[in-house]
Amino acid sequence: LPECPKLLTPVLGKLQHVNLDNLPEGCDLAWTMFILEAAPTLEELCVAVRDHWCIMVTDEEVRKKNGYCEKADVKWKPYAPDFKHKNLVKLTIYGFQPDDSFMRYIRCVAEHAVNITEISLYDRKVCGHCGDLDPVIKNMICPSRYPETDEERKQITEGLGLASRAVVHFRS
Repeated sequence: LPECPKLLTPVLGKLQHVNLDNLPEGCDLAWTMFILEAAPTLEELCVAVRDHWCIMVTDEEVRKKNGYCEKADVKWKPYAPDFKHKNLVKLTIYGFQPDDSFMRYIRCVAEHAVNITEISLYDRKVCGHCGDLDPVIKNMICPSRYPETDEERKQITEGLGLASRAVVHFRS
């Protein structure tokens, strides 16, 4: 759960780079903003969102028996309403999909990270085992909607409506 920045700043206060890996798809990422509040020297934030289809347990009975829980969103509210982060210059997201959750998250980061200059968006990372799954099955389960054309990318960039001078890059 997000902690009060006053408690975490002594621990995270000198961080310059943060990589958050294997965050579950479909969850709101806003909870990660507490890291920005607690790490004033942070320059780069990298978020990798993915579900491992190769190890996912989908049988409801097996899930109950082994104590799996459903994904839960953790809500974030800034401790200081006028919170501004002055050192974050780069946000990288692996697993970007053009949905409300990602778009809201990027806007939120850009609103609070006033000096952000680069936002790099990548399609999903595929682990070696997930890559071996039948592509037809993978696309039926969760097809990627990563923007492939210049027009799609332009629409997304405009849809973000960023007031900052951040440049959005769509990477392969």
